[in-house]
Amino acid sequence: MRLIGSYIIGLVFGIGISISGMANPAKVTNFFDFAGIWDPSLAFVMGGALIMTFFGYRYVLKNTAPMVDTKFHLPTRRDLDAKLLGGSALFGVGWGIAGFCPGGALPAIGTGRTEVLVFVGAMLAGIFAAKALQNMMAAKAATA
Repeated sequence: MRLIGSYIIGLVFGIGISISGMANPAKVTNFFDFAGIWDPSLAFVMGGALIMTFFGYRYVLKNTAPMVDTKFHLPTRRDLDAKLLGGSALFGVGWGIAGFCPGGALPAIGTGRTEVLVFVGAMLAGIFAAKALQNMMAAKAATA
């Protein structure tokens, strides 16, 4: 049941990303092009997502536990550290350059476009490289 629910949620998300045009990198890069062909539609997509999240969390968190787990797994940390700020900056720069974020790129894989496949490949390589670097640093700290 959990797998079916995850599939349906992912399908709805992918359809929403596709309908809104956020799987099109030109639409995203035009949002960041204030001096050229600025396209504010991404702000409306983000605003709609924030409104849905605001009300959705209030509705869901009234329950004592989620439908498919024993408890809610909400973030507890509130501090800003270098890893969070650096990762956020790297994400934003990559999003602005490539025109894809992971949420928009994954549904766009179905188009078979080369730039999507290159982006997803680079994203996966970056994930594995970051994990390897974290493991190396943790091993180095453990021996020191």
